[in-house]
Amino acid sequence: MRRVDKEAFSVLRSTAMPNIHAAVKRVRADKKRRLHNIEIKSELKTLTKQFLASLKPGDGAKAKELYRNLVKRMDQASNKGILHKNTASRKKSRYALQLAKLSS
Repeated sequence: MRRVDKEAFSVLRSTAMPNIHAAVKRVRADKKRRLHNIEIKSELKTLTKQFLASLKPGDGAKAKELYRNLVKRMDQASNKGILHKNTASRKKSRYALQLAKLSS
């Protein structure tokens, strides 16, 4: 898993600090959650690229393994609300069709 540069994203998101303690805490928690979500989305993109690169004739076993791993991570991301469930479902369906074309 790649580490995302925290400093780079904090500069992008410079907003006024709230006065209320709970709101300050919420801003800190939101930054942490945002960075975590970015890491997971980045990992999904990497897995997707690896899967699509493995879609070559004669490389079906590796493609199946990468597909299973990708689907697992997409399901985890959609269950946690990082990806919308319909988005994950649509992508899984499209990748399954590409995998089926490779097998036949």
